[in-house]
Amino acid sequence: MTTTRRQALIATASLAIGAVLPFRAGAFVFPPEVLQDKYPADPSFDAAVSLSDLEAIAHRRLDAMSEAYIDGAAGDEITLRWNREAYDKIKILPRVLHDVSVVDTRTTVLGIPLDFPILLGPTALHKLAHPDGELATARAAASAHALMGLSTMSSTTLEDVAAASNSPKWFQLYVQKDKGFTAELVQRAVKSGYKALVVTVDTPTEGARNRQQRAGFHLPPGVDLANLRGLKTASGRAPGTEREVFENILPDKLTWKEIEWLQSLSSLPVLLKGILNPEDAALAVKQGVAGVIVSNHGARNLDTVPATIEALPRITDRVAGRITVLVDGGVRRGTDVLKALARGANAVLVGRPIFYGLSAAGEAGVVKMLGILRKEFEMAMALSGRTRISEIVPEVIWKE
Repeated sequence: MTTTRRQALIATASLAIGAVLPFRAGAFVFPPEVLQDKYPADPSFDAAVSLSDLEAIAHRRLDAMSEAYIDGAAGDEITLRWNREAYDKIKILPRVLHDVSVVDTRTTVLGIPLDFPILLGPTALHKLAHPDGELATARAAASAHALMGLSTMSSTTLEDVAAASNSPKWFQLYVQKDKGFTAELVQRAVKSGYKALVVTVDTPTEGARNRQQRAGFHLPPGVDLANLRGLKTASGRAPGTEREVFENILPDKLTWKEIEWLQSLSSLPVLLKGILNPEDAALAVKQGVAGVIVSNHGARNLDTVPATIEALPRITDRVAGRITVLVDGGVRRGTDVLKALARGANAVLVGRPIFYGLSAAGEAGVVKMLGILRKEFEMAMALSGRTRISEIVPEVIWKE
């Protein structure tokens, strides 16, 4: 049997997922069909052992405009630094002489069983990093048994992404000025089998994204906002920049009344993405949403807001287990996952690392990225004396 370069890469990447400790979960199944290598993997991909290695590959391969869009944040990018630095400042208090011969990372989020509590967060325009875009990400999610969130601003239609793999998927929704178009997006997601709606609530306007402004970011040839085809600017042409998109799709107001309306459109559970204030989390519980995502939009909107891992305990304390709480922003190590769960999160989401994996090796790169994080998380659990997710309690964190 002939093995293609792409199949070999995915098989190699999968070794990072389950090679360290024995697990009770089933074996991974890789898709039998793979696309041709239109974008060969970076020569140093096989030697990558951390997300920072994949990021270094991405920085070598991405063009300057795409790199500015992916890595850039708002203003002076202070919150971008805080998102990472806040994790570094949290110390782990390990336990020893526990039987950690079997580490079980399985969990359930909104009724969906997962092999590990690391989700692919909804991020825009994956084709900036690889020609296969969100299709590669969806296949990687299936290969790694992970959940994928798809952005409204994806470069592949939600229907094509749904058909690309059988992995569970959520659809991230930007509420539109046109309520009819918004309702149509929701119904398309329902029909395509998405399991939840992730409503972004922290973007009444775009942030001062200076880095991508300086780079003159625009949609390159062959890349468009596939779910928003037909959207026109005031000049009558399709939007070519993120600012034009936001100017034309963001509603004049987005309040709890609109959230209630969205809840009425389908039976899908609704999560609110962009919660930092405990008061908003308390209102979310009253509204009856399924969950919240503690997020500062990857530091891309309002600079100098808190790091998400700092905001997380205030949210989890206020919610008190009544709804699901997830967190994104700055997750780069398995120890970060451990810390987030110890502070009350049910799972974490990663964003920019998806692009690093895609740029490095497409589908195989995302599989490897997830595998590295999962492997590190398993090691962090074992080295802190924890064998099940339920054992990751606040006492895992060192208290000064």
